[in-house]
Amino acid sequence: MNNSFLLSAKRICIAAFLSLNTVMYAQKADISTISEKTLNSILEKNRNYYTEGKVADYIPELGKMDARAIAFSVVGKNGKIFNTGDVHKKFTMQSISKIIALMIAVNEKGEANVFDKMGYFGTDKPFNHFSNLETTGKPLNPMMNAGAILTTSLISGEGEKPFLKILDLVRYITKNNTIDYNTSVYESEKSTGHRNRGIFYLMKNNGLISGNEDQLDNYFKQCSIELTAEDLAKIGYFFANECVRFDGDTKYKNAEMSKLIQSQMLIAGMYEFSGEYARTVGLPSKSGVGGGIAVSVPGKMGIGVFSPALDQHGNSSAGYHMILDLVKQYDLSLF
Repeated sequence: MNNSFLLSAKRICIAAFLSLNTVMYAQKADISTISEKTLNSILEKNRNYYTEGKVADYIPELGKMDARAIAFSVVGKNGKIFNTGDVHKKFTMQSISKIIALMIAVNEKGEANVFDKMGYFGTDKPFNHFSNLETTGKPLNPMMNAGAILTTSLISGEGEKPFLKILDLVRYITKNNTIDYNTSVYESEKSTGHRNRGIFYLMKNNGLISGNEDQLDNYFKQCSIELTAEDLAKIGYFFANECVRFDGDTKYKNAEMSKLIQSQMLIAGMYEFSGEYARTVGLPSKSGVGGGIAVSVPGKMGIGVFSPALDQHGNSSAGYHMILDLVKQYDLSLF
């Protein structure tokens, strides 16, 4: 009798323990508990990581940015927005604009035509590497500068029309018609962008590009589009939710496009750090040397961070750590 009672009690204790663990796990993964207080706590914990990075001064105008600036934004279920930090501080998109240009090029030309000219490959090389242009003649992927310059050149229209299409789509996704490009940053990029110019002419020599430097100017302009961390979170949300805008607008709804963009963000969006980032964060993300990172949590939410001090890979140092802490706290990794 005593043994039977003890066995029953033991079973009840084990069941209660497992049930408690399940509840605790559910709480950990419940993104509905995210609040501005949550984000602020994570931001303050990681604020000082800017000291481990360096502002991108190879583009003179970017070198003027305040290394201490920091912002954190999340667009969650039903487009609910949470912000903390320097959320009104504007910065340039830089390479984050590449996912917008890719969407437009694929919409116009079709995925097969675009990727006939470049690969789906990841990379162990920096963002501005010539990679295999001198061997196979094609860029590795549309996230490195070579592939992105080619992608923008594939968008139809004369002069700055391709750039205006990119700007219009950014304005649509963010529902922010005040967004524009920073002319000083554009001029700075244009006057110092000799490596990108070399990449452009190498691809022109390979027959991938037939136009003139107007196409490269469009690339410099798209990189100079100015926005906020909240705008980045809205972009992350858009691609996480089948290209449906944060307010529910379905004008561009396209599950396949969403998969394409997110897959490229996952394998190459953080450049040569992408593999390690997939292991630690495990989410489609795209960084820019302006200090921003846009993150998609598929089917759930968008994350935008900003801190201009970059690590050795060209990614925001504090931004990465804020994302990592949020992912761990709410079990957001795909893996």
